[in-house]
Amino acid sequence: MQRRGFLNLALAASAVLALTGCGFRLRGFDTPGLAIDELALAGDDSELARLVDERLTSAGTRVHDDAPEILNLGPETFRERQLSVLDSGPQEREMTLSVPISVQRRSDGAYRLAEQNLEVTTRFTVSDDNLLAQDDLREEARQELRQEALRRLLDRLRALAEDPS
Repeated sequence: MQRRGFLNLALAASAVLALTGCGFRLRGFDTPGLAIDELALAGDDSELARLVDERLTSAGTRVHDDAPEILNLGPETFRERQLSVLDSGPQEREMTLSVPISVQRRSDGAYRLAEQNLEVTTRFTVSDDNLLAQDDLREEARQELRQEALRRLLDRLRALAEDPS
Protein backbone atom coordinates (compact mmCIF):
# COMPACT_ATOMS: atom_id res chain seq x y z
CA MET A 1 0.00 0.00 0.00
CA GLN A 2 2.83 2.41 0.71
CA ARG A 3 4.24 1.94 -2.77
CA ARG A 4 0.91 2.72 -4.42
CA GLY A 5 0.46 5.85 -2.29
CA PHE A 6 3.98 7.00 -3.16
CA LEU A 7 3.37 6.42 -6.88
CA ASN A 8 0.10 8.37 -6.75
CA LEU A 9 1.80 11.24 -4.98
CA ALA A 10 4.72 11.21 -7.44
CA LEU A 11 2.36 11.22 -10.44
CA ALA A 12 0.32 14.08 -9.00
CA ALA A 13 3.45 16.11 -8.24
CA SER A 14 4.88 15.55 -11.72
CA ALA A 15 1.56 16.58 -13.31
CA VAL A 16 1.51 19.79 -11.26
CA LEU A 17 5.11 20.56 -12.18
CA ALA A 18 4.45 19.90 -15.86
CA LEU A 19 1.39 22.17 -15.88
CA THR A 20 3.10 25.02 -14.05
CA GLY A 21 6.17 24.66 -16.24
CA CYS A 22 4.13 25.27 -19.38
CA GLY A 23 2.46 28.38 -17.94
CA PHE A 24 -0.87 26.92 -16.84
CA ARG A 25 -2.68 28.98 -14.18
CA LEU A 26 -6.09 28.63 -12.62
CA ARG A 27 -8.28 31.53 -13.70
CA GLY A 28 -8.64 34.11 -10.97
CA PHE A 29 -6.27 32.31 -8.60
CA ASP A 30 -3.53 34.91 -8.45
CA THR A 31 -5.28 37.95 -9.88
CA PRO A 32 -4.56 41.07 -7.88
CA GLY A 33 -7.33 42.68 -5.89
CA LEU A 34 -8.86 45.95 -6.97
CA ALA A 35 -6.75 49.02 -6.36
CA ILE A 36 -9.88 51.10 -5.73
CA ASP A 37 -10.25 52.04 -2.08
CA GLU A 38 -13.78 53.47 -2.16
CA LEU A 39 -16.65 53.30 -4.60
CA ALA A 40 -20.31 54.25 -4.55
CA LEU A 41 -22.81 51.99 -6.28
CA ALA A 42 -25.76 53.63 -8.06
CA GLY A 43 -28.53 52.17 -10.16
CA ASP A 44 -31.25 49.58 -10.04
CA ASP A 45 -31.51 47.22 -7.10
CA SER A 46 -30.84 44.04 -9.07
CA GLU A 47 -29.23 40.68 -8.48
CA LEU A 48 -26.15 41.84 -10.42
CA ALA A 49 -25.86 44.97 -8.23
CA ARG A 50 -25.98 42.76 -5.14
CA LEU A 51 -23.23 40.52 -6.56
CA VAL A 52 -21.08 43.55 -7.47
CA ASP A 53 -21.48 44.95 -3.95
CA GLU A 54 -20.49 41.61 -2.38
CA ARG A 55 -17.47 41.12 -4.64
CA LEU A 56 -16.19 44.68 -4.21
CA THR A 57 -16.51 44.40 -0.44
CA SER A 58 -14.70 41.06 -0.40
CA ALA A 59 -11.92 42.57 -2.56
CA GLY A 60 -11.30 45.24 0.08
CA THR A 61 -13.15 48.14 -1.55
CA ARG A 62 -15.39 50.16 0.76
CA VAL A 63 -18.79 50.57 -0.89
CA HIS A 64 -20.62 53.62 0.51
CA ASP A 65 -22.68 56.56 -0.77
CA ASP A 66 -20.03 59.26 -0.13
CA ALA A 67 -17.21 57.64 -2.13
CA PRO A 68 -15.25 59.86 -4.56
CA GLU A 69 -16.23 57.69 -7.56
CA ILE A 70 -19.62 56.28 -8.53
CA LEU A 71 -20.20 53.03 -10.40
CA ASN A 72 -23.47 53.44 -12.31
CA LEU A 73 -25.21 50.16 -13.10
CA GLY A 74 -28.22 50.26 -15.40
CA PRO A 75 -31.03 47.73 -15.46
CA GLU A 76 -30.32 44.11 -16.40
CA THR A 77 -31.84 43.20 -19.75
CA PHE A 78 -32.12 39.54 -20.70
CA ARG A 79 -32.85 38.53 -24.29
CA GLU A 80 -33.46 34.97 -25.37
CA ARG A 81 -33.64 33.63 -28.87
CA GLN A 82 -34.03 30.23 -30.43
CA LEU A 83 -31.10 29.01 -32.52
CA SER A 84 -32.67 25.72 -33.64
CA VAL A 85 -34.70 25.54 -36.81
CA LEU A 86 -37.22 22.97 -35.61
CA ASP A 87 -39.95 23.70 -33.08
CA SER A 88 -39.94 20.20 -31.61
CA GLY A 89 -37.32 18.06 -29.93
CA PRO A 90 -34.20 19.54 -28.34
CA GLN A 91 -33.90 23.26 -29.03
CA GLU A 92 -30.74 25.27 -28.69
CA ARG A 93 -31.30 28.67 -27.13
CA GLU A 94 -29.08 31.70 -26.71
CA MET A 95 -29.49 34.08 -23.79
CA THR A 96 -27.85 37.51 -23.63
CA LEU A 97 -27.46 39.79 -20.61
CA SER A 98 -26.97 43.47 -21.33
CA VAL A 99 -26.16 46.04 -18.64
CA PRO A 100 -25.16 49.70 -19.14
CA ILE A 101 -22.25 50.71 -16.90
CA SER A 102 -20.19 53.84 -16.27
CA VAL A 103 -17.80 55.21 -13.63
CA GLN A 104 -18.06 58.88 -12.70
CA ARG A 105 -16.04 61.16 -10.42
CA ARG A 106 -18.16 62.83 -7.78
CA SER A 107 -16.01 65.98 -7.56
CA ASP A 108 -16.48 67.29 -11.11
CA GLY A 109 -18.96 64.81 -12.63
CA ALA A 110 -16.44 63.67 -15.25
CA TYR A 111 -16.72 60.13 -16.53
CA ARG A 112 -13.66 57.97 -15.89
CA LEU A 113 -15.38 55.21 -17.82
CA ALA A 114 -17.93 56.51 -20.31
CA GLU A 115 -21.23 54.67 -20.51
CA GLN A 116 -20.72 51.27 -22.05
CA ASN A 117 -23.05 48.39 -22.65
CA LEU A 118 -21.64 45.29 -20.96
CA GLU A 119 -22.99 42.31 -22.88
CA VAL A 120 -22.45 38.59 -22.28
CA THR A 121 -23.98 35.58 -24.02
CA THR A 122 -24.47 31.89 -23.25
CA ARG A 123 -26.15 28.96 -24.95
CA PHE A 124 -28.21 26.14 -23.51
CA THR A 125 -30.46 23.36 -24.78
CA VAL A 126 -34.07 22.78 -23.75
CA SER A 127 -36.25 19.83 -24.60
CA ASP A 128 -39.99 19.36 -24.89
CA ASP A 129 -39.55 16.06 -23.05
CA ASN A 130 -38.64 17.84 -19.82
CA LEU A 131 -40.80 20.95 -19.52
CA LEU A 132 -40.19 21.30 -15.78
CA ALA A 133 -36.44 21.63 -16.23
CA GLN A 134 -36.70 24.48 -18.75
CA ASP A 135 -37.19 27.13 -16.07
CA ASP A 136 -34.27 25.71 -14.08
CA LEU A 137 -32.06 25.81 -17.18
CA ARG A 138 -33.04 29.41 -17.84
CA GLU A 139 -32.29 30.40 -14.24
CA GLU A 140 -28.90 28.64 -14.39
CA ALA A 141 -28.14 30.54 -17.61
CA ARG A 142 -29.08 33.83 -15.92
CA GLN A 143 -26.80 33.10 -12.97
CA GLU A 144 -23.96 32.12 -15.33
CA LEU A 145 -24.43 35.36 -17.28
CA ARG A 146 -24.39 37.44 -14.11
CA GLN A 147 -21.15 35.81 -12.97
CA GLU A 148 -19.51 36.43 -16.35
CA ALA A 149 -20.75 40.04 -16.41
CA LEU A 150 -19.38 40.53 -12.90
CA ARG A 151 -15.99 39.14 -13.95
CA ARG A 152 -15.82 41.45 -16.96
CA LEU A 153 -16.91 44.45 -14.90
CA LEU A 154 -14.20 43.79 -12.33
CA ASP A 155 -11.63 43.46 -15.13
CA ARG A 156 -12.67 46.91 -16.41
CA LEU A 157 -12.49 48.38 -12.91
CA ARG A 158 -9.04 46.84 -12.45
CA ALA A 159 -7.86 48.45 -15.70
CA LEU A 160 -9.43 51.75 -14.63
CA ALA A 161 -7.63 51.60 -11.28
CA GLU A 162 -4.29 51.17 -13.08
CA ASP A 163 -4.96 54.32 -15.15
CA PRO A 164 -3.98 57.28 -12.91
CA SER A 165 -6.18 59.90 -14.64
